[in-house]
Amino acid sequence: MAPTSLLIVWHSRTGTSEQIARAASEGADDGGVLKRAADVSPEDLVAAGGYLFCCPENLASMSGEMKEMFDRCYYPVLGRIEGRPYATVIAAGSDGEGAQRQIDRIATGWRLKRVTDPWIEMTDAQEPEAILASKTVAPQTLAKATELGAGLAEGIAQGIF
Repeated sequence: MAPTSLLIVWHSRTGTSEQIARAASEGADDGGVLKRAADVSPEDLVAAGGYLFCCPENLASMSGEMKEMFDRCYYPVLGRIEGRPYATVIAAGSDGEGAQRQIDRIATGWRLKRVTDPWIEMTDAQEPEAILASKTVAPQTLAKATELGAGLAEGIAQGIF
C-alpha cells in the first residue's frame, strides 16, 4: 500500500514560513504531518506520500536548516520516493527564485513530481530591521495555505497525484 500522508517540512526565522506551514497542516488535517526541517528523518520522507516544503530565502538561497535537512536525507532516500508529489512555499523579501530553484533541483534528483505552481510569498522586507522582524501573515494568505494543505492531502489520499 502506498503512503498516504502529506509531510509538511518547514523552517522559519521570522514566522512567515512557519505560519504558512501550520495553516497548510490545519488544511491537511489528519492527512498531514507537520515537522520542522531539523526534525525530519529519511524515514519520515519515505513514510510520506507527498511533500510541502516551506522555507525562507536567505541571501538568495534556501535557509540553512532546510538545506541541512536535504543534505542529511538526500542519499538515504534516493531511489525510494520517485514519482511522489511535492509543492513549495518560499518566503522572500524581494525575490525567492534562488531558493525555489535549489529545491526544484533537489526534487528533480529525487524524481519527485511538482503538482502546484511554485508559491513565493513576498514580505517586501528590505531593510535589516524589517528583514529580521517577526512577521504576521495576512488572513487571506493563511486561507490560501489551508486550501493548499487540504488539496495536497486529499490528492495524495485519493491517489490523484
